[in-house]
Amino acid sequence: MTAAPLFVRRAAMVSIALALVMILLPAIPLEAQQKPTEPSTGAKASTEPVYKPPMRGAPGGRVGGGTRGTGREAFVLSVVAPAHTGLTTSEQPELFWFISSPSSYPVELTVVDPQKADPLLELRIEPPISAGFHKIRLADHGVRLAPGVSYQWYVAVVPDSGKRSKDILAGGSIERVSAPDGLQAKVSSAPKNTVPSVYAEAGLWYDAVASLGELIDRAPTDKALLDQRSALLRQVGLPATKTE
Repeated sequence: MTAAPLFVRRAAMVSIALALVMILLPAIPLEAQQKPTEPSTGAKASTEPVYKPPMRGAPGGRVGGGTRGTGREAFVLSVVAPAHTGLTTSEQPELFWFISSPSSYPVELTVVDPQKADPLLELRIEPPISAGFHKIRLADHGVRLAPGVSYQWYVAVVPDSGKRSKDILAGGSIERVSAPDGLQAKVSSAPKNTVPSVYAEAGLWYDAVASLGELIDRAPTDKALLDQRSALLRQVGLPATKTE
């Protein structure tokens, strides 16, 4: 018998090899066919709070803020409040304010009930005033908020006690409301670092800020928490919180 030409034999061998590959391929584990993409070691689920303002025309809002003062006493002063009346479920909430640089002037904090002649709280903080965030706990001063009242609160840097027209002022408003249905269950079951997001989504500004402040108090250098606070402030148009 005459032997097949060399090129024919080679073609036949190639065909057999390809057929074997097609038969064996399904038996190769999927993991061996493609290498899975390794997740980034720095990737984490986002816990950035997203504030949803209340769906009602609440009166009041933020006043002042921005850069104030001149020369060596120039600074950013702001209350940590939205441009509308912020809500809380707390009878004795915490109020936060920010100053970008140290000050040698005293600071006065006032809480006003628009239905009463006298302030609910008048607090004087003597200098030196450190740069950064400051917190006032109304519980420390026996102040309680009634439901449904839009209170005004102010922080004033006082350069000259004899000329109060020179005060450098920032202010906001706060109203106590009932907790939405199911909120407490969500807060109780949420991981600690997501509780501010639960409050922010419910439109409870002051509760979101207070819960985030509590986390930062426990871990003051935690960048993720500091970034959460910066993101929350940006959402209501507050200035950058850079200290000097």
